[in-house]
Amino acid sequence: MEGIDGRLEQVDGDARFAEFVAERGEALMRYGYVLAGNPHDAADLVQEALLKVRAAWPRLRSKDNPESYARTTMARLHIAAWRRRRREQLTWEPPDREHRDALPSGDERAMWLALSGLPRKQRAVLVLRYYEQLDDAEIAKVLGVSRGTVRSQASRALDKLRAAVPAEWSAVGEGAR
Repeated sequence: MEGIDGRLEQVDGDARFAEFVAERGEALMRYGYVLAGNPHDAADLVQEALLKVRAAWPRLRSKDNPESYARTTMARLHIAAWRRRRREQLTWEPPDREHRDALPSGDERAMWLALSGLPRKQRAVLVLRYYEQLDDAEIAKVLGVSRGTVRSQASRALDKLRAAVPAEWSAVGEGAR
């Protein structure tokens, strides 16, 4: 009888995992896109993270927030990727033709372009700070760096963004605070 109970538990766990993916998959893709800067890397991050979540599912399903585990896993996978490719410049399109993703129009376009031009570590720090609403200590823990590194990367990234966006737009952003 134990074999049957174990199989029933596995089927139930599979159904719960499938339900989790169906409910939170789009949110994880959006997070991956903001973190990675392109839909291809975002899809890879989500797939790799979901494989790890599935492997840990027996432990996670009793917890309140398996999505937090998935997001942390995605951030760590993203950081591991830029550590491996520090000096490489990867491109999705061959150099003989230009491709631009559809971006918001106007001033937001300048901000998105500036954000996508940041180094991966700086972009990861800003995404975790402003998109995930994490504080410096939490960001440092997720990225495996010191709090001072988080602050310096955030400062450098914000300086680059301020220099890259139109002056009239950054003045609007200052007034909104």
